[in-house]
Amino acid sequence: MKIDWSALGSVFGVSLVFTVGLVALFTLGVNGLARREKAAAQGSSATLAVTGAYLCFAACAAAVSYGIYLIVSKS
Repeated sequence: MKIDWSALGSVFGVSLVFTVGLVALFTLGVNGLARREKAAAQGSSATLAVTGAYLCFAACAAAVSYGIYLIVSKS
């Protein structure tokens, strides 16, 4: 059995980059919701922050759904 170390490293690198990106996107969504809470406490509106948060969460859901699709379609 021969292990292709360059392919294994490539898969590791791509998965690490996408994982960090997905976590950052989710963090931006949580941050947008936190801004909504701050704005509500101050009596102002944070429509843009909430819209951005929902877009971040939708992008996370789309990325996860696409990953599941790739896994299921290859088996």
